[in-house]
Amino acid sequence: MTRMLLAPAYTSLQGDPLSNNDMKAISAHHYKKLVNLTESSVTYRSHLLARSKGAWSKLSGGAGRWIFERFMSRIYTYIFALANILHWYGGFGLFNDTVAAVAPNAAHPHRPALYLAMTIAFYILLVCLRSARNLLASPYFIVTDGKEATYLFTTRFKKSLNSSRETALYVLDCVFSVSVVGSLVVFVWRGTWALLDIFLFPEEPVKSYISSLVVGYGVMIASFSLQAPIRWVVARLHGTPRLLLADVYHFVSFIATVNVWRGVWGMLDTYLFPDTPKLSNWCSHTISLALLILLNCSNSVLVRGVYIDAEEPAGECVIFPCHYLRLFFHKERTKKRHRLALAAAAAASARKSEELTGLPL
Repeated sequence: MTRMLLAPAYTSLQGDPLSNNDMKAISAHHYKKLVNLTESSVTYRSHLLARSKGAWSKLSGGAGRWIFERFMSRIYTYIFALANILHWYGGFGLFNDTVAAVAPNAAHPHRPALYLAMTIAFYILLVCLRSARNLLASPYFIVTDGKEATYLFTTRFKKSLNSSRETALYVLDCVFSVSVVGSLVVFVWRGTWALLDIFLFPEEPVKSYISSLVVGYGVMIASFSLQAPIRWVVARLHGTPRLLLADVYHFVSFIATVNVWRGVWGMLDTYLFPDTPKLSNWCSHTISLALLILLNCSNSVLVRGVYIDAEEPAGECVIFPCHYLRLFFHKERTKKRHRLALAAAAAASARKSEELTGLPL
């Protein structure tokens, strides 16, 4: 089917279809361009990461260099965020179009069953790929802005460009991580969101959004309260039981995440300049982004690679990386220890120089 869809593009100027050899040559040419583009993007990302390290402390660095690198990292994050949004926008639209093609009438009695069946099918695929944890987002995930957090992210099979032979595997890994795992996540989100729209007070939008907020934050508080005992149990399980318990815990947390997003989103649509949607959208976009940058956690809006279910040792697989204050104070303590170590080393060097100067010739 793919060949049939791409055949019109592989025609000569005279309108004659290209031969199989010509199509293979063109495919090889485009694949080579894709490989070169991938290598260039990874090289550029590595270059940005290398530039950002020690921007303040290097001999060629300083305040100006540090500010410039911070600015560049935020631009990189913003472009990455736009790519994520376009992916999600397209996934939501594709899901909606599929449902509309099967059941064109919005009042069709089988529409809810269709939404449910598609959502369950996509979720099962995620579980089979051991990628169900990727359904989670803020408030369960908070990523502070840093060098590694900005420029480094994982793929499903964790391939890298250590050699030219691994380029093809890396390209396939990236394509699979985005087009398969990422798209499945989008579809499950859309299906769950649509089911909430159908069953949670559909005739009363404000009541529906408030209910989503109550359910979302209520389940979130419960899930965080149960994190310690769940971690204890998971640490003592092995194999399939450990994986299933982690998936159930992540699924409950996902339900909380969707409800929180839906509730906040709906309340903004209802009360933030409802008569001027463009102004409402621009205000929520710019103000929220500015606050995230000021709070040093703008990376939280990104899809940070692909997580593998129950990959971490013991019970760490059910611990959510959302320790904003803990990370902040940890960074400050690390910086303080580094400054003290440098000061102690400088003092020791000065004392040694004085001792050597005071020695008789």
